[in-house]
Amino acid sequence: MPEDEPERCRLVLVTPPMEDATTHLKAALSGGDVASVILARGDMDPASYLAHCQALVPLAQEAGAAALVVDDTQVMGRAGADGVFLNRPDRELKDVVARFSPHKIVGCGDARDRHRALELGECNPDFVFFGRLDGDIRPQPHPKNLALAEWWSGMIEIPCVVMGGSAVESVVECVASGAEFVALGLAVYACTDGPQAAVREANRLIDENSLLSTGQ
Repeated sequence: MPEDEPERCRLVLVTPPMEDATTHLKAALSGGDVASVILARGDMDPASYLAHCQALVPLAQEAGAAALVVDDTQVMGRAGADGVFLNRPDRELKDVVARFSPHKIVGCGDARDRHRALELGECNPDFVFFGRLDGDIRPQPHPKNLALAEWWSGMIEIPCVVMGGSAVESVVECVASGAEFVALGLAVYACTDGPQAAVREANRLIDENSLLSTGQ
């Protein structure tokens, strides 16, 4: 990529356990650019989660998106996923990064404030996630997450993901924060026009507002 060409913010899909998950994920992925898919676990037991991931991981990969499982490196390996997202990492983050990076993606959440985010950053994960996977309970992104993403993206090289709201339009504020990635869950899978339309519109808004944020 030329040095004068700004990197475009990209979409991360937080995919919850749901009926007809394969149908919904296929539809979402057909809507446009998706960088990665985080396969949320919910209340699934280990065997159910493994089967869930084994069904969905290939769909993400066939569409060119990285497939990430949550909190289980064994499932990551057995499902052939591209990486793992540690929802509430503790001491294991450093060990998981050392064990799997750079062959697998290792991301982490629980970046609830600046101090905690910097602690996580010291472990050198592939990305830091601001917000909760199930934190899209309102149409707008949480202001605290936007503020953390703006602070982080302005001073730290490690990419960050900021959780959007339950409305597709929430990507506009997320792009303005400077985050490299915006995560959507309900905004896509609960969209009345369907997941494909939601991803298409999210990408349109990302494109439009990425240009605005760079002054082009």
